[in-house]
Amino acid sequence: MVRHFKIKVPASSANIGPGYDVLGVGLNLFLELDVEIDALNAQETNDDKNNCKLSYTEDSEGYDSVPLESDANLITRTALYVLRCNDIRKFPSGTKINVHNPIPLGRGLGSSGAAVVAGVVLGNEVGQLGFSKQRMLDYCLMIERHPDNITAAMMGGFCGSFLRDLTTQEMERREIPLSEVLPEPSGGEDTGLVPPLPPSDIGRHVKYQWNPAIKCIAIIPQFELSTADSRGVLPKAYTTQDLVFNLQRLAVLTTALTLDPPDAKLIYPAMQDRVHQPYRKTLIPGLTEILNSVTPTAYPGLLGICLSGAGPTILALATENFEDIAAEIINGFHKKNVKCTWKLLEPAYEGVTVEQL
Repeated sequence: MVRHFKIKVPASSANIGPGYDVLGVGLNLFLELDVEIDALNAQETNDDKNNCKLSYTEDSEGYDSVPLESDANLITRTALYVLRCNDIRKFPSGTKINVHNPIPLGRGLGSSGAAVVAGVVLGNEVGQLGFSKQRMLDYCLMIERHPDNITAAMMGGFCGSFLRDLTTQEMERREIPLSEVLPEPSGGEDTGLVPPLPPSDIGRHVKYQWNPAIKCIAIIPQFELSTADSRGVLPKAYTTQDLVFNLQRLAVLTTALTLDPPDAKLIYPAMQDRVHQPYRKTLIPGLTEILNSVTPTAYPGLLGICLSGAGPTILALATENFEDIAAEIINGFHKKNVKCTWKLLEPAYEGVTVEQL
């Protein structure tokens, strides 16, 4: 019997306004996996040591650079981790996976988070493990320790999330990240042969409402910025004043984005940040000027503007005049000799989906 199914994982924007490492929204730009398992014809189609033949569509982001070996690619390596946690060493014989990825790599739109979510769901499906989304979230968070992108991609919509404090015992007997996912175990213990099961309910989250009139304009500069580099410029400590500044705005923003009609006079100031954006301006030419000049007064319909994830993508929330707003932000980058593209996106409310074909 041939099994055939499709997995769709949304892109995501995290660190929304003052919600650094807290707020994320799933966006309707989807990483797609077309999966076929045909054991009868496995000898003809499959010679990979893990029983998996992986390919990408030619218009996928990173088509020429993404590894196709199943134990090197982030998606399939993550799936192998899930399978091996559950005493399954390999993919089923005759597994073929074709990936279409329109999510820009290293731009602050959750490309790695989407890959991790896709891998965990893939492992759950091919192993027929029957996990809930909440349980699959635990597997994701063993690999990617920042829940804002992961939760938005898995659960969909506009989410707030945090990691619970794991006990000393839980942390001591678990290697994070696991050696299935990264080339070397970070703590020196090789857990590749028999990976330990993740603790339950690592992450806690809530899904907020979102006024559907609010659209997301993503302006995407044509250069990559690694999360590690972007985190490296942040300070080790903050003043009480700056923390209170963000907390006050965070408390307002999560409700302000649900109100009808949307109120730019409330949302725009509530999306200000003092925790990460001021420090990342050295990595993103034109960031300060753009955040200061693109305002609701100058551009009716604009509600708020912020850095998407670790950047360099800019996320602008608006109800109209999308092209004018995008053009002004693109022009701001152009002044710094940075080329951009842009996309008009909406929240992906369902999160990851699986369609049996």
